[in-house]
Formats: sequence, structure tokens, C-alpha cells
Amino acid sequence: MRRLVVFALAACLGAPAYAAGDAASGKTKSQACAACHGAEGNAPTMPDFPRLAGQHYDYLLKALRDYKSGARKNPIMGGQVSGLSTQDMADLAAYFANEKGTLHVVR
Repeated sequence: MRRLVVFALAACLGAPAYAAGDAASGKTKSQACAACHGAEGNAPTMPDFPRLAGQHYDYLLKALRDYKSGARKNPIMGGQVSGLSTQDMADLAAYFANEKGTLHVVR
């Protein structure tokens, strides 16, 4: 019994943080995002729009939730997320988190 508990705990702790989101579904749902954030979230169309690719899943999911709840204010994003379900937001966060980002630190 103890081995089973240890195995179950290890399986839960070892799972990636974005296990709730499906990156393949997120890719399908991301077409509207490309209008501002560019294809794969790497080429914003204006300097005010951030790169999404390669950002942390938790950050992306929190940002989407905050736009939806109104905790984070932006009229464009507020309108974009208003129709998204919890699963849609998780899928989008998983997709952009899995994309290779072009952000880097200049030293």
C-alpha cells in the first residue's frame, strides 16, 4: 500500500504544470490571437502587443483569467476572452507555453 501511495504522489508531482491544457486544441483556438500577437505568438503586430510564445503556462493562464474577471484591464483583451471557457484558456496557455519563444536576455 505504501508503494502505491508513493507512486501516486510521484506521478502527480512529476506531471507538467500545463497538464490541464491541451496544446493541440490551443493551436486551433489561437487563430484570433495571431491578429495582434503574430503567428505562434512570436511576431506582435505592434510594440504594445507582447510576445506570447515561450511564456510560462501559469503566467499566461493567470493573465487570461484576470482579463476575463476584469482584474486586469484592457478593452481589447477583455473582449477577446469574454467568450472563452476555463478549458479554452488552459488550452491557449498550454499552446503558447509550448511554442519556442524568441525572447532572450541581452548581457
